[in-house]
Amino acid sequence: MPHYLMCCNYTSAQIRALTESPQDREAAARQVVEGFGGRLKGFFFAFGAYDVVLVAEFPDNESAAACSMRVSGGGGFSRFETHPLMTAQEALRAMEKAKGAAVAYRPPAG
Repeated sequence: MPHYLMCCNYTSAQIRALTESPQDREAAARQVVEGFGGRLKGFFFAFGAYDVVLVAEFPDNESAAACSMRVSGGGGFSRFETHPLMTAQEALRAMEKAKGAAVAYRPPAG
């Protein structure tokens, strides 16, 4: 199954709720990912640009997008991003395709 990186930031109200009443958000993430036919591979709270990052597998882009829409539409996040990921083997195949392409690319000229 394809892999996806999901990065999100809680709203200030959600951060307050988590500090006033600590709770297992990994279980909630696993439940929603599985509800869309996916599998949660990793769930992490993070420092820096995002509060939470997770890696999940989904059967297809539509399932990943539907999960993202459901979660981000719930109002608990101020920012929610989903990024498709490639395995090293997929990237290598893409590099081989690029190498053997019969088309040339010319950058814009001014």
